[in-house]
Amino acid sequence: MMMVESASALTAWSSFYILTGSAAGALTGLMFVVITLVTRVERPGTRDGTSTFSTPTVVHFCAALLVSAILSAPWHSLVGPAALLGLSGLCGVVYVLRLMYRTRRLTAYNPDLEDWAWYTILPFVAYGAILVGAIMLPAIPVQALFALAGGVMLLIFIGIRNAWDIVTYIAVGLKDEPPSSP
Repeated sequence: MMMVESASALTAWSSFYILTGSAAGALTGLMFVVITLVTRVERPGTRDGTSTFSTPTVVHFCAALLVSAILSAPWHSLVGPAALLGLSGLCGVVYVLRLMYRTRRLTAYNPDLEDWAWYTILPFVAYGAILVGAIMLPAIPVQALFALAGGVMLLIFIGIRNAWDIVTYIAVGLKDEPPSSP
């Protein structure tokens, strides 16, 4: 009976996760538009940059959408969502570790401290919060839901900031390049 009562803790968060899920979905779609526009003007040697900077931004929005969807479902106990969220958080942590490795191997661009913070360190913290929140969810749902919400919001804010960074980098970088000959 305790599990059923614990699952009712999700009800209080339903509006939050509908809002964050909707925002993450819309922002994911917007990133697809941006990437489509960027591929038309992509410069040689920027494939590594796309997979290191643009793709993770879409992944972070999709992860926020996934967590929001999981926590918006009508669960009867917290074990199911805890397992799915734990797997999602673990996959996110592994993904960011792979991203750190890929970032270190970049040759066309040397990331600065700000890049490391926003593209690797903060996402690692966000996915770690989701993983920890998932582990805590069945035992202490109230605190766990705050940890999960923090992870989701961090992913959305990271995505917004990084999408802006990518767009401004491309816009400024293209202005500095000479026009291509027909």
